Amino acid sequence: MPNSVSRARLSHVALQVRDLPKMQHFYAEVLGLRVSDQGFAKGPGCEMVFMSADEAAHHQIVLMAGAPEETGPARVNHMAFNVSSLDELRSVRDRALALGATNIRPLDHGNAWSVYFSDPEGNQLEAFLDTPFHVPQPHGRKLDLAQSDCEIMAETERACRGDPGFLSREQWKEKHIVRVRS
Repeated sequence: MPNSVSRARLSHVALQVRDLPKMQHFYAEVLGLRVSDQGFAKGPGCEMVFMSADEAAHHQIVLMAGAPEETGPARVNHMAFNVSSLDELRSVRDRALALGATNIRPLDHGNAWSVYFSDPEGNQLEAFLDTPFHVPQPHGRKLDLAQSDCEIMAETERACRGDPGFLSREQWKEKHIVRVRS
């Protein structure tokens, strides 16, 4: 691996499931995961439940409703890797594109900036970094990585502050710690 390529950290996995309440209960009871957010995502057109047992992580697993019966076990929707900066996010996008990735979709989730893409065999990946903000999830709008870091930050903050569920990341962490510990 070239020295200029930083190492991303695995953050979470998203599973497409058939019976969302049953799977939510399973992961809560077996692994001690607690719901950190939930809602309906317009993009994928499904209900989503975000779960974590980590006080510092918004979610370690995302359960997505709507897997067809004939798919067998729940299938991995995507694997997510955490990066450390917007420059690194741009670099991941550029390297992925150069190496044959398709379906590249930069998104602003309010609480994170992400680039979703398919590897050359069609596996879905996400590279992301956290923002200093929180809004209830799912939440997503287009992200223009051609903007400067300051422009992206200002646009994200403006959009987040317009959401009734807006919190700073620190305020969200305080509430999340209570939820995970209970």
